[in-house]
Amino acid sequence: MKLVKIADLFEVKYGVNLELINLDECEKQTKNSINFISRTEKNNGISAYVQKIDNIEPNPAYTISVAGGGSVLATFFQQEQYYSGRDIYILIPKRYFSEIEMIFYAYCIRKNKYRYNYGRQANKTLPDILIPEVMPIEWKELKMEQLNTLIAKPILNKGMQLNTKEWKWFDLKDFFDVSASRDSLSEDLTEGGKTPYVTSSETNNGITSFFQEPATNKAGTITANRGGSVGYFFYQPVDYMATPVDVRILSPKFKIDPYIGLFVKTVLQLEKYRYNYSRKMGTDRLNEFRIKLPKTTDKQPDWDYMRNYIKTLPYSSNIN
Repeated sequence: MKLVKIADLFEVKYGVNLELINLDECEKQTKNSINFISRTEKNNGISAYVQKIDNIEPNPAYTISVAGGGSVLATFFQQEQYYSGRDIYILIPKRYFSEIEMIFYAYCIRKNKYRYNYGRQANKTLPDILIPEVMPIEWKELKMEQLNTLIAKPILNKGMQLNTKEWKWFDLKDFFDVSASRDSLSEDLTEGGKTPYVTSSETNNGITSFFQEPATNKAGTITANRGGSVGYFFYQPVDYMATPVDVRILSPKFKIDPYIGLFVKTVLQLEKYRYNYSRKMGTDRLNEFRIKLPKTTDKQPDWDYMRNYIKTLPYSSNIN
């Protein structure tokens, strides 16, 4: 599934930024009442109903509200006009989306919540968060009550369980070639293209910009942060470029797919506590890396198990 930036599909604007204390609260049934959206995760973001003010234009209906702070990435589809408080951003679709598509994109954005916390807000990075370009076909088959359940509750994994006691240690170099990128530094490239550029960031799959030059690194590799946010790993689903300074590339010697890639990168990242700004994760150290993985009866990595485990997780149907 092709991923694009939020800004490719939506115009990102800051909301009207009103203080609830300065507004007249009322009941929803009151004439000229309007929803007030705050940074809460509950009740579709509605924290109160207030009287509409003649000289203050509400945020438009049929948009998505996103909390940039507070309950970061509390994201909801708003069918009616509304006022909003501090750190609320408005996503206005650049083309027509059905109601289910709007709910789908709110769901996708909310799934990035784990990247943020109260001290790490999404105010600057929101437009660059990656979301699917097209809603998967299975969403179109959901009924509204199913959507409401999906939105209201987290999806629990009731499938396969991990038993790491039965796993085996493997040498990383037996399964990956480790190399440095040979790409140019970002300041020597032309902005405004479609080629993702991976740096040593800990967010957005390491992608910090897009350039016009063609990609040189193949999809299906794993990037490792040597410096910067040391110890973060990312599976790269599309061709890309990468900084030669603080990123190392793990090229698989076996047949990999996105499910296996996500499993392996997650296990690799468990070792990041061993590294920091002064202790880099360079090529030599990566070649000495050991990784603990599920094993088959003949003591080889159990790639099928890893693939099937990822498929049991929430949102995995959108991986391809």
